[in-house]
Amino acid sequence: MTVDIEKTGPEDAPPPPAAGPEAIKAIPVRHYGRYISAVVAIALFGLIVYAFSQGNINWDAIPEYFFDDRIIDGVGKTLLLTVLSMAIGIIGGIVLAVMRLSHNPVTSSIAWFYIWFFRGTPVLVQLFVWFNLGLVFEYINLGFYRDEWSDFMTPFLTALLGLGLNEAAYMAEICRAGLLSVDEGQTEASHALGMSHGKTLLRIVIPQAMRVIVPPTGNEVINMLKTTSLVAAVQFTELFRQAQNIGQTSGAPVEMYFLAAAWYLVLTSVLSIGQYYLERYYARGSSRSLPPTPLQKIKTNLFSLGRPKGGTA
Repeated sequence: MTVDIEKTGPEDAPPPPAAGPEAIKAIPVRHYGRYISAVVAIALFGLIVYAFSQGNINWDAIPEYFFDDRIIDGVGKTLLLTVLSMAIGIIGGIVLAVMRLSHNPVTSSIAWFYIWFFRGTPVLVQLFVWFNLGLVFEYINLGFYRDEWSDFMTPFLTALLGLGLNEAAYMAEICRAGLLSVDEGQTEASHALGMSHGKTLLRIVIPQAMRVIVPPTGNEVINMLKTTSLVAAVQFTELFRQAQNIGQTSGAPVEMYFLAAAWYLVLTSVLSIGQYYLERYYARGSSRSLPPTPLQKIKTNLFSLGRPKGGTA
């Protein structure tokens, strides 16, 4: 009995595994347009700086009067007027938004007319109307209160009514958009549980609508801070008016305008930071990860210095 033994040679060995694909060498695309636009922007900025350097501007007057008592007083009145005007605007806006969404044709029509009128006329015109009503009304008589119009309608009250009532019209549309963003099923479910319309609005609808209402409201606060400069036309001594007065007495009117602009930039920057944190607060639950705060961004950038990309030092 014989057994055949098959002999295997190198030619019968299994083929080696195929080599993997070569790594792709990514070559970044050069965006020459970005370099050109950056050079153009820097050149334009340099030209603006050069043009201002040619003027006879007393730059020392700005730090000299920056913390002047009159300027600080104007800043305080500007902030007070901003807060009170926005309070009137927000409260009035919520009321008008609810009235606008009401099924009662009378209340919805009144809200529509109010929004149409105050949004359709310039706020400066409204300020002058309130300020000059004393020319046609000698007295104001509310039944329980009677006084001369000139004593009643002070510059502060003129500014407060003019800005607050105008802001209520804009806040009404912002609040209405926020209320409409909440699904109607939420309201129907709360009514099915026996909740009244008022409780449904306060506990269910408004908390969810805040995510839509807060961002534009923050913009309105910043816009209101800048709009307060218009009340200088009705003799209210806020920041801009105080800067004007100092400019007339010091002989540096343009420098005082720069000073007022610097203060507005400081105040709006602080409000912008507050708006960011407020939006971040109301974003909880709607996004998986909250955006980093400015302090967190700074810490991340500081700790990442010196570390190689893609690994640890």
